[in-house]
Amino acid sequence: MPFVRDARRLAVVFGDQLDLESPALAALDKCRDAVFMAEADGETNYVWSSKMRIAVFFAAMRHFAEALRGAGFRVVYDALDVGSTKRSFSDALRACVESLGPEEIIAVHPGEWRVRRGLEELAREMDVPLRLVEDTHFLCSPEDFREWAAGRKSVRMEYFYREMRRRHGVLLKDDGSPVGGDWNYDKENRASFGKGGPGGDLPAPPRFRPDTTTRAVLRLVNGRFADHPGSCDDFNWPVTRKDALAALDAFIRDRLPIFGDFQDAMWTDEPFLYHSLLSAALNLKLLRPMEVIRAAEAAYAEGTAPLNAVEGFIRQILGWREYVRGIYWWKMPEYLKENALGADADLPDFYWTGDTGLACLRAAIGQTLRHGYAHHIQRLMVTGLYALLLGVRPRDVHEWYLAVYVDAVEWVELPNTLGMSQYADGGLMASKPYAATGKYIQRMSNYCADCPKNPAEATGDDACPFTTLYWDFLLRNEKRLRGNQRMSLQLRNLGRLSADRRTAIGKAADRLRGR
Repeated sequence: MPFVRDARRLAVVFGDQLDLESPALAALDKCRDAVFMAEADGETNYVWSSKMRIAVFFAAMRHFAEALRGAGFRVVYDALDVGSTKRSFSDALRACVESLGPEEIIAVHPGEWRVRRGLEELAREMDVPLRLVEDTHFLCSPEDFREWAAGRKSVRMEYFYREMRRRHGVLLKDDGSPVGGDWNYDKENRASFGKGGPGGDLPAPPRFRPDTTTRAVLRLVNGRFADHPGSCDDFNWPVTRKDALAALDAFIRDRLPIFGDFQDAMWTDEPFLYHSLLSAALNLKLLRPMEVIRAAEAAYAEGTAPLNAVEGFIRQILGWREYVRGIYWWKMPEYLKENALGADADLPDFYWTGDTGLACLRAAIGQTLRHGYAHHIQRLMVTGLYALLLGVRPRDVHEWYLAVYVDAVEWVELPNTLGMSQYADGGLMASKPYAATGKYIQRMSNYCADCPKNPAEATGDDACPFTTLYWDFLLRNEKRLRGNQRMSLQLRNLGRLSADRRTAIGKAADRLRGR
């Protein structure tokens, strides 16, 4: 590791903190202080990270180290190569501290509870003062969220989102009321493509050809992490601030105008559709949330994008993104252990390979392993739904999502998986489980056209596993869900099933689990 000379203060920058306007960097004297970054095997194996996820993080980190040096910072960057000895982040940081002897370690509040705890323990072990500063990238601090949530019977995202709109003056009239008259246009975001599909004029995402730095990372990943799932052969993610801004401009110009109607739609061999593909750049901190929000807001003001598209997009950032971070820091570390439905099944092996006869799962998992990406409905209502209905252990589902998506950092991924997708928090985030039969997937996609299973059938040779497991899910959790008013219709339908029908569904579900 090439060390700089003694540093008075050492700023630790993690792989999801790639912001030149970071408050940790603002506290440094460029002549006397230093910045530490490291590529660590432990961070790739904590969960079995996909090749694409590793490549995105390492490529963005190496480019950011170059940007730091260009801005005059003294940088200690511990890089991996194909043959180097395995090293944890703590080991690399310990060696740096021993070499430089800093009087203080400073870092922006980490995005994962595990990482924060490890940093605090290392600082105590080495008897070096640690100063954690607030992450100014976000628009609501953990303390502000806890204050908002205190004493509330319900901490639903919708109420938080409205408060954030008011606080930051987003899509508001002069009198403080929402532009358009409604706070939420979610009902206008659920169109499907019908039989015709998205059409031939679907705009392609911009291309980001790997440069010398990124190509070196791809060689590293393919050599050192060859046994990890997925591929990075189709690498096309922005890993610099410049490319992230280009990706934002392309989305606002080309895809945002149509995004609103088809947010929830899915289509075979079209992994990106009209989605922004900006979540990784946002979570790496290459983009700032307010600049993204204002760009979308300006498109509405200029008449180039309709309100249902702009509001729906802003809701994902100012609403969900800030909300799940608030939930995470409010409820961790206990939140990781939540399992309100007592789910204990294994995650099917095909989640790591995509090798399944079910067209919807094959499409969603296949594109995930190829690109490190699936949009929110594919995650919630295909891969997440199947795991929920099957009764997979929530922590196993969480670790899969954390491993395979390029935008996955635990603060955003864990609440979305355990709370929203798997209902493991018992309704803290979601007012009811997102349980549905295969008919939902049939309505929102063309996946069922390429599948031999019938989403209308729960039993028999052509029964759709989603439909079988939906009814079995209700049977298994009938008592747990009986007090939930939003489940009353589904439970009434369940009550109409004969004893013979219930038995047949249970046996069919057992056969699916056995496979």
